[in-house]
Amino acid sequence: MAPVDGDGKSRSILIAGGGPVGLAAALELARRGFVPRIVDDGTGPTPVEESRALGVNARTMTLLSPAGVAERITEAAQSIDYFRARSISKPLIELDTRQVKGRFGAIRGLAQGRTEVLLLEALAAYGIAPEWQTAIAAGEIADCRSPQVTLRRPDGSMQTVRPDILIGADGAHSVVRKAIGAGFPGEALEAYFYLADFRYEGPLDTHFAEITVFDPGMLGRLPIAADVIRYISTLPDFESRISHPAKVVEKTWASQFRIHFRHVEPMAKGNVFLAGDAAHIHSPAGARGMNLGIEDACWLAWLIAEGREQEYSALRIPAVKQVLKQTYGLTRLVTMKNPLAVAARNILAPLLLRFGPVRQSLLRGVAGYDTPRPPWIDWAE
Repeated sequence: MAPVDGDGKSRSILIAGGGPVGLAAALELARRGFVPRIVDDGTGPTPVEESRALGVNARTMTLLSPAGVAERITEAAQSIDYFRARSISKPLIELDTRQVKGRFGAIRGLAQGRTEVLLLEALAAYGIAPEWQTAIAAGEIADCRSPQVTLRRPDGSMQTVRPDILIGADGAHSVVRKAIGAGFPGEALEAYFYLADFRYEGPLDTHFAEITVFDPGMLGRLPIAADVIRYISTLPDFESRISHPAKVVEKTWASQFRIHFRHVEPMAKGNVFLAGDAAHIHSPAGARGMNLGIEDACWLAWLIAEGREQEYSALRIPAVKQVLKQTYGLTRLVTMKNPLAVAARNILAPLLLRFGPVRQSLLRGVAGYDTPRPPWIDWAE
């Protein structure tokens, strides 16, 4: 299941999870000559109408460009040129993401399901596809240096496998994380978040994302496609507060959730590695979740190819902690309830963003350029 290296040794790699993180790991490994096996207990990729993660930042585009996926994302996605925040009565801030220099735009909007399809198409060129409806059965991994797991196949049969390397990219409820006995410490915010995606008649202005802050609560507007907008809010009655930009054709998806801030440390044990939501979860503020997971995947693939995979956790933990801290701050900023704090935010935020370093720091965060640059990429971002 892997190429033979100069020492005559081959390594088999099993990836649990066929979402964007698992697919990115498989694609980067395949690009380097490995033939990983991917299993997922779902029936296929995320349905496009369940857009879930929808921001693809410039760092991710850089990482996926060698495999040709970034160019496909550019064609399919909506460029987000502005981020705006306003109170009910006045504008607060506006960020022009076009000020971020580099080969790719700072961030684009694309439904997670579409991103997965593009990754699947690129992976198919290497003759690799996920084994759907195939799950790792719950249980402990006794020796993480030589992991052994049992797979439950679609027909109900069981298969015991002993990969040289096991990658857990199987989400927030990761079976792999539990199997190695890793905790998942952190906290959950008290408030629920609500979202709804609407399809409209005709093309819309999708070149900006916007947040309106109330007293208390917030309502966010994010483009998904030329005729689809997502709204996300802390207010149960948020749909009554939406100013629709055109006639609504349909509500394509709705959901609600609580935001958790959690991460596992270390992100590896022996030859078992955790990536994406299996290793860290946080607020969607800043659109960092899927992007940070794809970073994990690409770094891990490179380290495996270099024979340096044991450095993975030490290299990734600082970036994970930084993004969790950043998204925690952004989330608190837009969900605060204290009237004095709200008033102070509305006065100070516009003033702070007049300073170039503050503005540039926020823009680099939007683009994902505030984490370490991948050393295997040989062009400037």
